[in-house]
Amino acid sequence: MSWWRRAVFYEIYIRSFLDADGDGIGDLGGITDRLSYLADLGVDAIWITPFYPSPQVDFGYDVSDFEDVDPQYGTLAGFDRLIEEAHRQSLKVVVDVVLNHTSDRHAWFQASRTSRTSAFREWYIWRDGRDGNTRPPNNWESAFGGPAWTFDRTTGQWYYHFFYAEQPDLNWRHPDVEARMFAAVKFWIDRGVDGFRLDAVNSLFEDPALRDNPDLPEPVITLTGVRSQEYLHTKGLPELHDVLRRLRRFTDRHGADTMLVSEAYVDTVDALLEFYGDDDEMHLPFNFTLAQVPTRDAALFRAAVDRVERAFERQWPSLVLSNHDIDRAVDRYRGSDDPDAVSKLLAMLLLTLRGTPFLYYGEEIGMRTEPPARLEDVRDPVGRVFWPGYKGRDGVRRPMSWSDAPGAGFTQAVPWLAAAADSSTRNVARQRRQADSVLTFHRDLLHLRRASPALMEGAYRAVQSEPGVFAFLRRAPADARLVLLNMASASCTRPLAAESADVAAAHWRIALGTHRPGGEPIDLQDLTLAPLEALLLAPSV
Repeated sequence: MSWWRRAVFYEIYIRSFLDADGDGIGDLGGITDRLSYLADLGVDAIWITPFYPSPQVDFGYDVSDFEDVDPQYGTLAGFDRLIEEAHRQSLKVVVDVVLNHTSDRHAWFQASRTSRTSAFREWYIWRDGRDGNTRPPNNWESAFGGPAWTFDRTTGQWYYHFFYAEQPDLNWRHPDVEARMFAAVKFWIDRGVDGFRLDAVNSLFEDPALRDNPDLPEPVITLTGVRSQEYLHTKGLPELHDVLRRLRRFTDRHGADTMLVSEAYVDTVDALLEFYGDDDEMHLPFNFTLAQVPTRDAALFRAAVDRVERAFERQWPSLVLSNHDIDRAVDRYRGSDDPDAVSKLLAMLLLTLRGTPFLYYGEEIGMRTEPPARLEDVRDPVGRVFWPGYKGRDGVRRPMSWSDAPGAGFTQAVPWLAAAADSSTRNVARQRRQADSVLTFHRDLLHLRRASPALMEGAYRAVQSEPGVFAFLRRAPADARLVLLNMASASCTRPLAAESADVAAAHWRIALGTHRPGGEPIDLQDLTLAPLEALLLAPSV
């Protein structure tokens, strides 16, 4: 079984994890210092957001050099030490690679904008405008607001950018772009990385005829921002899959165990299935189906999982609830209920379904989303564009809360972004001492998962249950686990439906519970689940 199928991944937003050099910004050294914490927690791999040289307009996703480390994050030698230490502790390392665009400070774009005859001109998308060049070439809008075209006076043309103007899109129809970006991928393979998360790959190509995108009746707020158009001609073009197949062949050739995971927000699981190709594209496309469930409703979560299970019958899914672009799941699903109880419930969901889970830093202590209270406090530019309807992503990027020390134990300097207001009470040091903490629950669950063939690789079967309860069975040849999730704010007596009599009649004991001690026998025919109670059950011997 491939390593990435058995792994639990932990996303590290590098600026916010740990500052080791005292400048208020998280860095590679901080990650290296906490690898033992992650190994003890029970994760198997880390995914690090961009650490490359960058003007930091989009906090690293505007790359000015794909083959180096930004001085604020460390050095190449420091990266090599991180890889060596991670591997010594049996942790895999996956890094972000930004294929769609560069920074406008990148040497390639600087050369491209000097002249219409520059050797790098066709590496980007330059076009004449409309109405005597006074308006953009078409109506395409940036995902971060405003036109997706910027006029450059030097050569009198417009360049295209799906994101900020400081992030010009690469022209993937030019063979030299593909060859050079693949070479950058090999640079990091040669340094020992175990995989790549491909940022925003769904926008790699755009319509060469520049046809207008259809406008939506009114702007909508999505998981990741505000959208006013249907990106019909700027996302999801079929040429993308040809590139991904070539990239897969390239990485297979240069690093046999190198894993590729793609970021593409799509509307259906069938569209996501295309990213697997014929088992010749992505190993593990990001599956945002769980994260797109609108409310904490057991029937909706069951239906979402069933859609994935039907579509991915022969594929291995990923499991995602939170990341650096979307509000933390605990806040999306909490309602008025206790956040710690909701955090534990969601952890049981994420870490027991069939697939490869991705945790976001701080989830293991129940960190909350805390948006800026004032416009002048906003660091994320997209938050300033859409304020106050959308306040940006600062709220999910607060520094990791390690202790109740000044700076939340994240830094001894002024942090680049203020620590969460509850960091003095919600932090790693405090929760390590609490037997019933969110952190202790995550660690216990992660270690139980690793020891259970049923949870690691077993089949999934939905178990019919009462409204408000999501129940499912995971089964391997010599192992079984039953999961009961009361997602309601009210208790539920005899949670399994009559159709599940075979499961209810079996003998079970608690492997892990949110409200009860482990080892306790459970009679499913005489069981009342407390509000938000989660149970992981194993067969009684």
